Amino acid sequence: MKYDHFVVQSPSAPAKQLLLLFHGVGDNPVAMGQIGSWFAPLFPESLIVSIGGVEPCGPTGRQWFSVQGVTEENRQQRIDAIMPTFIETVRFWQKESGVGPQATALIGFSQGSIMALESTKAAPGLASRIIAFNGRFATLPTKASTATTVHLIHGGEDSVIDLAYAVSAQEALMQAGGDVTLDIVDELGHAIDDRSMQFALDHLRFTVPKHYFDEALSGSKPQDDDIIELM
Repeated sequence: MKYDHFVVQSPSAPAKQLLLLFHGVGDNPVAMGQIGSWFAPLFPESLIVSIGGVEPCGPTGRQWFSVQGVTEENRQQRIDAIMPTFIETVRFWQKESGVGPQATALIGFSQGSIMALESTKAAPGLASRIIAFNGRFATLPTKASTATTVHLIHGGEDSVIDLAYAVSAQEALMQAGGDVTLDIVDELGHAIDDRSMQFALDHLRFTVPKHYFDEALSGSKPQDDDIIELM
């Protein structure tokens, strides 16, 4: 069940947060682990694991689903076919770490972002945070939960996954009552740079999830296991 993975950081004491990273098509968990190394110093009590896609792609790469012949019509079907395995992988690491969904973040790039975003439709509440670098939904959501805060970070000059997909995702999540932010990185293509990373780090540290405000307005208070949110 562990599949191909690379452990970026494993704390000596029981983990308080779980950060799972998901790479793009043809990449590998070791390479994506370099992104995880940015998070490690700020979240020393986190288990940080870079997860490989389930099937080989190229000489050293992996993927969750093939993009050969992929179209707007068949993309959702390909994602749906592998999504149970993606969800099972997240839950495996939650069980392995002892960290629940409230302190789990899924961090993806490109196809990894697609899988993380689509998981919010297939398994609401699977994680409390999604950081989607240069990603998109296969089909836009019509329902959303504030249990998961979605952070979209996208290159303004992305020619692989157009910025318009991120803008549409933000609009759809807002219309459905979800909790979402969108940061556009000027003059950046289909890549992650230091500006993208700063957006991601700042959101995990400083953005207060919307459901906290909702709970405050309703007179309730966060559960104890919410206190270790990634902030």
